[in-house]
Amino acid sequence: MFLVESLVVLCGLLAQSSAQLAGLPLPLGQGLPLPLDQGLPLPLDQGLPLAVTPDLLSNPTDHLSGSFTDALSGGLLSGGLLGILENIPLLDILKSGGGNTNGLVGGLLGKLTSSIPLLNNILDIKITDPQLLELGLVQSPDGHRLYVTIPLGLTLKLNTPMVGSLLKLAVKLNITAEVLAVKDNQGKIHLVLGDCTHSPGSLQITLLNGVTPLQSVLDNLTGILTKVLPDLVQGKVCPLVNGILSHLDVTLVHDIAELLIHGLQFVIKV
Repeated sequence: MFLVESLVVLCGLLAQSSAQLAGLPLPLGQGLPLPLDQGLPLPLDQGLPLAVTPDLLSNPTDHLSGSFTDALSGGLLSGGLLGILENIPLLDILKSGGGNTNGLVGGLLGKLTSSIPLLNNILDIKITDPQLLELGLVQSPDGHRLYVTIPLGLTLKLNTPMVGSLLKLAVKLNITAEVLAVKDNQGKIHLVLGDCTHSPGSLQITLLNGVTPLQSVLDNLTGILTKVLPDLVQGKVCPLVNGILSHLDVTLVHDIAELLIHGLQFVIKV
């Protein structure tokens, strides 16, 4: 009896295998058992959904700070900032003393000629190689203001007809512009310029090369430039920034202004 039952089971298995090889459908519930943990593969792109971690989702405001600084940089360059800096009549301003006829002429030219008797002639001070470096951006703790750092680099050349190139100085200076969001009487949102000034302590003057010994000349020139140059540069940069803010892309202005008005932080601190 046991032998007969075994033969029946064996015949059943052989018939099932033959049907599979021939492509015939199997009766419901009579498929071959699959080994444990080896289920049929899922079709492509139809796997189980993965859990999405909120931290991995991109913040839709992340791009705003970069777009804003890019727009400002492009506006400053297309607005002719570098040419404006290069054409600052520094020598004329130094001679006039900023309205004080005795100030800087006596302070600079007098000390230079007293230090070097051969320099009893007109000095030529030119700004060359102006550069706009990468802008910085921070948001106020309350979220309602932006502070844009505009770093500038330039070279000062001090020349004389008799000696030629006397001194060559590298100058770095930061201008900080405050940006606020306001609504006009018609309810339209604008970005406007608040305070705009040179950053205290950001002026750096470094000697690149020069005729020696000229330490006293360098000290005198550096002292006078420290008092005069930041205000000169600030007076050229800030009006440009004010004009750029009024011509930014409308969508960019709206997105940033809405966040500032509600005090929402969006500037990524690195």
